[in-house]
Amino acid sequence: MIGLVWAQSANGVIGAGGRIPWRVPEDLAHFSRLTAGATVVMGRATWESLPARFRPLPGRRNLVLSRDGAYEPPGAEVLTDLAAALAVPGDVWVVGGSAVYEAALPVADVLVVTEVDLVVDGDARAPRVGPPWRPVETGPWTTSTAGPRFRVVTHRRGDV
Repeated sequence: MIGLVWAQSANGVIGAGGRIPWRVPEDLAHFSRLTAGATVVMGRATWESLPARFRPLPGRRNLVLSRDGAYEPPGAEVLTDLAAALAVPGDVWVVGGSAVYEAALPVADVLVVTEVDLVVDGDARAPRVGPPWRPVETGPWTTSTAGPRFRVVTHRRGDV
């Protein structure tokens, strides 16, 4: 299974200056449960944006994509090819950033998108989710303990 997981604002922003521009701890807990025991694939900039205490993401095989094969992220493996990263055995979750999501979207099986009910400025955007993707599960709007409303929407291909 190849899945993509991200959180986005109402206007499609997923990041601003290498950071997530909101705080929704419930979504971080959901991300942790969803990806536990799986392989996570991310670009170098996403890896470097993680707080040092969460590098590598614990309880997961961490694969970092970089054009620089000599790059050495402590506790993670470096690959220069997305196809190789997605071909590893077991469940694979793509966790960012924008370019990696766009490249992996055509071969993904499932998208798990947290929609955050905010409009924010940012420089990283979520991929457009349209046909052949269709929502198969939409969670209720919930108010985070940190303030913003959010919901989780799971999408699958319409052709399966």
